[in-house]
Amino acid sequence: MRGWIGIIGLMCAFGAQAATRVAVTDMAFEQQVEQYIHTVSAQTSFQANAYSASGAASYNEYEARNTYIEQGELRKFSGDIKGEILKSGMFQLVQGTPYTANAKEDVYDVIKRIKNGNFKGADYVLFGTVSDIDFRQDVNEIADTNTHSAVLGLTLVGDFSLINTRTFEITSAFTAMGEGQDAKLVNGNDVRVTPNRGRVVKQVSKSIGMDVARQLREQLRGEVEYSQEPPPPRNQMPRDEAPRILR
Repeated sequence: MRGWIGIIGLMCAFGAQAATRVAVTDMAFEQQVEQYIHTVSAQTSFQANAYSASGAASYNEYEARNTYIEQGELRKFSGDIKGEILKSGMFQLVQGTPYTANAKEDVYDVIKRIKNGNFKGADYVLFGTVSDIDFRQDVNEIADTNTHSAVLGLTLVGDFSLINTRTFEITSAFTAMGEGQDAKLVNGNDVRVTPNRGRVVKQVSKSIGMDVARQLREQLRGEVEYSQEPPPPRNQMPRDEAPRILR
């Protein structure tokens, strides 16, 4: 009887876990935008008399620079995050309301967005923000050849928090990173070499999705993935012997 009760309890616990619904936001970001305005207006006045007519022109010039902060969500990398979470079987996913330029909330004020009903039906919200994004393009010389390697790389770092939509408790928090690159060999005969940006973005999206799912499993389930790296070498020196008095 106790065995059946234990099995039923495990089934109920598994069912409750499987029914947990999570909304995954696109990663929030903000950037400084500078706007330059330069306008020139002309006005012409005429004077006429019985013998001739003459005109004079005046110009008004206006120049201004405006700087403001623009907020938004990075929508290119959330697909693989959702896919890896689904593969882990930890949660069911629901679609939240994307952030738009017309939104009245601050993109970083996830509590207000939850209260305003942007994530209806979700028990938790996985909220991510961009902490660093870096595109780099390098040309490296290959020794003893007339060939160079042109490398386009991208690194994306995001901070993530899993937030309870009822209590606003943070259940899990971590930083995840995705990397990708595309390399091509070029020489003096190549007029133009175009790197494959789509391949780089795909690699970054896949790797950050795997990192997010791995850290969720580690923090919520205590699962630590097996590392292929060999263990550090052990000291092969013999044990120290107790001192002896030589006579």
